[in-house]
Amino acid sequence: MRLNSTKLLLVGAFALMASLSFAQVVEPTDSTKVEQGENVSLGETLIIGKGVIDIVEDRKTPVAVSTITKATIEDKAVGNVDFPEIFTTTPSVYVSGQAGGFGDSQMFLRGFSSQNTAYLLNGQPINGMEDGNLYWSNWSAMTEVANQVQIQRGLGSSKLAISSVGGTVNMVTKATDKRQGGFVRFNTGNDSYMSATVSYNTGMKGKWGASFLFNQTTMHRSWAQGTDANSQAYFVSVGYKPNDRHNINFMIFGAPQEHGQNYSTKSVKQWETAEKFGYGNKYNTTYGYFNGKGENLRTNFYHKPVANLNWDWNINDNMNLSTVLYASTGTGGGTSGVGVATSSANTKEGLVDFDKFESINASVNGAGGFFNTPTAANPNRTTGRGAAIRTSVNNHFWYGGVTNLNYDTKTGWNFNLGADIRFYHGNHFQQMNKMFGLKSWQDYTKVDGTAKLGQVVTVTDADTFSTNPWSALFKSAKKGQRVGRDYSEDINYQGGFGQVEYSNDIFTVFVQGAVSNQFYQKFDSWNYNGVETASEKVNKLGWNVKGGLSVNINEENTVFANAGRYSRQPFLDNIFDYNTVNLRDPKVENEEITGLEVGYKYQTKSLRVNINAYHTKWANRFLSTTSSATVAGLERPIFTSYSDVTQIHKGIEIDFDAKVSQIFGLYGFASYGDWKYDGSTPYQKMYSDTDEIIETKNVDLTGVHVGEAAQLTFGMGTKVNFTRNLYWDVDFMYNARVYAQVDPSVINAAKGNYQEQKVAPFARVNTGLAYEFKFGKQSIKFRGNVRNLFNDQYMSRIDSNGYGYAVGRTWNAGVTYNF
Repeated sequence: MRLNSTKLLLVGAFALMASLSFAQVVEPTDSTKVEQGENVSLGETLIIGKGVIDIVEDRKTPVAVSTITKATIEDKAVGNVDFPEIFTTTPSVYVSGQAGGFGDSQMFLRGFSSQNTAYLLNGQPINGMEDGNLYWSNWSAMTEVANQVQIQRGLGSSKLAISSVGGTVNMVTKATDKRQGGFVRFNTGNDSYMSATVSYNTGMKGKWGASFLFNQTTMHRSWAQGTDANSQAYFVSVGYKPNDRHNINFMIFGAPQEHGQNYSTKSVKQWETAEKFGYGNKYNTTYGYFNGKGENLRTNFYHKPVANLNWDWNINDNMNLSTVLYASTGTGGGTSGVGVATSSANTKEGLVDFDKFESINASVNGAGGFFNTPTAANPNRTTGRGAAIRTSVNNHFWYGGVTNLNYDTKTGWNFNLGADIRFYHGNHFQQMNKMFGLKSWQDYTKVDGTAKLGQVVTVTDADTFSTNPWSALFKSAKKGQRVGRDYSEDINYQGGFGQVEYSNDIFTVFVQGAVSNQFYQKFDSWNYNGVETASEKVNKLGWNVKGGLSVNINEENTVFANAGRYSRQPFLDNIFDYNTVNLRDPKVENEEITGLEVGYKYQTKSLRVNINAYHTKWANRFLSTTSSATVAGLERPIFTSYSDVTQIHKGIEIDFDAKVSQIFGLYGFASYGDWKYDGSTPYQKMYSDTDEIIETKNVDLTGVHVGEAAQLTFGMGTKVNFTRNLYWDVDFMYNARVYAQVDPSVINAAKGNYQEQKVAPFARVNTGLAYEFKFGKQSIKFRGNVRNLFNDQYMSRIDSNGYGYAVGRTWNAGVTYNF
């Protein structure tokens, strides 16, 4: 890592300020509250299902937690910023992959990816039910509607039957505001970024009220070549309060988007090509030009509206019931090159030569697709002819409900009992997007889930479908128009949970338990010669139990300890063999997680300090990774799966914020993790486009570090109020010990001499300036941000595809009129 003199001066200034903050903290006045200490009172500002939203401010039992306020979100997350980047000012959070495109970043919490971190929207689980993934491009407009976000590291406070291995991220949106008013906002930024937002609240008019928000965002690229984006967002909330005992709120929120994508990591050879032709870190291997206009082999598009109906019922002074019913539909997918479209022979100056596709397709007389070219060793071998773009569609419909009954004895005892029910159906198939002069495209079904070729399916150039997310709502391939893939699945989930808590002025103790059943069934047509074939019905029981104790030493000092044990059902994608309805052999059983945590908290009105230590053991894990390799000039996708993996994550975290003076506040954090694999595991590698198995072996992962996330983080930041209306803030962040993603082939090839790769330590600085002037009850606010102020070009990730760089300097500026 290179730290120039300016950065060293900035770090030194922070260190000096930190020492001052502990030496002369002062009592904040109402007009100069510490931003990090602000909390949003949900009961005063919102009509929402509060009983199922487990916010730590409502719990006396401490957990490791960081809260991002509405003010911080509006200042630092609105604009050309992926939403999870706002979390990087908290301990043990790492975000990478921002160069992949609009909303394509990946977040890690204590070294665990989104698959193993529970994400909740107003108490509703939103991780994908098939694989646990969360795609931020579907939630990018969360910056416009979020009222606060709370990151609960480790066990967390959620009572639901969810296994938050890394932690829980609870996003609480605005709902029906009780006050009349609204705002209009316009933002601009680098690379032609433009965003406009309109919001209005009617306020509660008698028993009714409503809130509305609409947004439009465009950019010609988010950072890398070909990463243009076009998105909208809409939010409608209607509240009804018939009397003091009932609050009802209906909300619908959606953010349809379409954006070009980039592989954020690339091979050494590809980065050499970027340097040769002067593309730098913005190089995109799937981008090029067609008839003089930019074109990309990879486009992501999706529309995932979510509807919630929340009902809070205060039954009496001791008892209340909170219920949330929800539904979500998802339509869209992602495109990729097919045939010879990904061949390195079809490039010009390192970019995809789309103009060449038409002549290639003319040379095969307009008939493209996969054709059987058998060999003695492989009678089912196929070869791609022609060049086209194909879409992998992933549609779903998901509905469910969460309910929680709370009984407070008013004598210290508090009881909760609830249920969590979800129903999910997913459809996955492939359809043609662009044919470049081809008149037809053919592909082979498979027989009985094997590599044996079945019937030929041929589609015409009339069977192509747009990547416009609004079009995808109503138009997609039907049976007979699908190629390459056609399967679906049902996942049903029933969970119950309970909690007993006792609290007095000296200590708080709680015990919490949950049990759940998960049902799976998969259906596949393509790999069974066009005949829909069902898997056996599978039910798996899961459970978790956790408990904790906190002791208030005095008004300022608290110590606590939590422990938990989880038996988590595997994801559907992990229990079935790839491209079949067969269960894996041996069967994939529940993953076993044990978590232990201790902490200390010091808090006054002007200084807050938290120290946490944790140990998490994750056994019997099923792990899968995707990568690609160039084979005979073609880019081939590779799927690697492991079973019976054990990971041990342990570490320590510290964070503080302080009010140094009436105009100056300071925060800081640090975390050190020791995250490693333990033991041996079998693994399998295969080409996922043809199901051809490349390698099946065992690998000993003992002592190998878990990759892709920073095991050492440090940061400091400040906010300076020059006047009541003008303020400046700056954040400094340092990351180190980012190890490479595990590649079992490399470990075995090393024969006991495996040398781990890791990214060099790096630092970045973000800053912003805001000015607001008020006239009556109205105001106009100007805000500008610069991220990666010193434009550092540092490596942020190493995986099986190669290595990737972080995004360089970006900026955005906006004006908001509040009325």
